[in-house]
Amino acid sequence: MQERKGIDGRAFGMMVVLCMIWAFQQIAIKAAAFDVAPVLQIAIRSGVAAVLVAMLMAWRREPLSLSDGSWRPGLLVGALFGIEFVFLGEGLRYTTASHMAVFLYTAPFVAAIGLHWRLPEEKLAAAQWFGILVAFIGIVVAFAGREAGEATPAASNMLLGDFLGLLAGAAWGATTVVIRCTRLSQTSATKTLLYQLIGGFIILFAAALISGQMGFRPTPVAVSSVLFQCIAVAFISFLAWFWLLRRYLASRLGVFSFMTPLFGIFFGVWLLDEPLDTSFLIGAVLVAIGIVLVSGYAWMKQMLQRGAQPRC
Repeated sequence: MQERKGIDGRAFGMMVVLCMIWAFQQIAIKAAAFDVAPVLQIAIRSGVAAVLVAMLMAWRREPLSLSDGSWRPGLLVGALFGIEFVFLGEGLRYTTASHMAVFLYTAPFVAAIGLHWRLPEEKLAAAQWFGILVAFIGIVVAFAGREAGEATPAASNMLLGDFLGLLAGAAWGATTVVIRCTRLSQTSATKTLLYQLIGGFIILFAAALISGQMGFRPTPVAVSSVLFQCIAVAFISFLAWFWLLRRYLASRLGVFSFMTPLFGIFFGVWLLDEPLDTSFLIGAVLVAIGIVLVSGYAWMKQMLQRGAQPRC
């Protein structure tokens, strides 16, 4: 099994870009929700991205055989992927994109706890656990000054929507654990992604059909949102994420995803005219501290050990 390593400059740069893409995803889905239901948007993107991934595998001549035994965990991650986005899509009907970002990105906690108990190389030190806690508190503080609880056309039932966001985050975290602890950890990123996209398409399309959310008004906003999700989110960003997961420690990578809700606030202020308050700035500082504590722990420990060595 390939040994995972700590965060380097390349991983950090890629995570910044990925977090920006994932943050904008919430804005795009919410902006187009009046023209096409979120669940249907994500179903379409999963189906289109599955075709793109299959074409990429064919071009690379990657085997699509199921004889490697990866199909069993593949079915599980496909189901988890579909369930995650059913919760996310339905949650966006009731709460704001900003709130969804907060609760969806509890996923790293689920992944870190699961991997901590399953894989020796993923164990977290006390300082790193504290860093995760600080980062989570930072996210909560960043949203504390925002309007909450009052029903609006964009957020008709925040409590329900936020709870669905928590369930989506749990499903995402469980997906990461399954990928790292099964044959999928040695399976190509494209094949792992294909399992998820096919499972997601089937579950999400069925959910949209059963719930009567099949309407699609092809407005410029709706078409742009779906294209962005198909190409940038479900194809490019997911492939990059799985590539990172096979080379770097998942618990360290997961902490960087806390940048996503903060980018979400920025995009919300910029594109949706949401108010910018002091709680955002305080939360941003706390998140930065959490990132340093978790991802920089090994480096800080090494530097302290070097400083404690006697000089000749």
